[in-house]
Amino acid sequence: MIGNLTGESFLIALSGMVIVFLMLAILCLFIPVISKCVRFFEKRRQKPEPVRPAPAAVPQADPAPAAAQQAGVWGGEVALIGVDEKTAACVMAIVSHETGIPLSELNFKQIKVL
Repeated sequence: MIGNLTGESFLIALSGMVIVFLMLAILCLFIPVISKCVRFFEKRRQKPEPVRPAPAAVPQADPAPAAAQQAGVWGGEVALIGVDEKTAACVMAIVSHETGIPLSELNFKQIKVL
């Protein structure tokens, strides 16, 4: 014999389970609402700053490329300092995603580990 299993104890257990599932359903609806409110206030509080390119710290051996850089022409090479190519590609993709600027419009001159 398992104990005193009456109709009343069964109804109490059933009502407890119903209350728990109702609360879970309410939480499932409440969490996205709170998330949207937080995103709204975050966007309103933070204004995006314009992306400023980092100054080139790699000295040029040939004066012709330096003159071409000042004229706005850039060869497309990225100086990797202490970073492998896979990590540099990830950094470039993250910067492109976070700023919303297509990768083809960004000019990376160097990527180094700080």
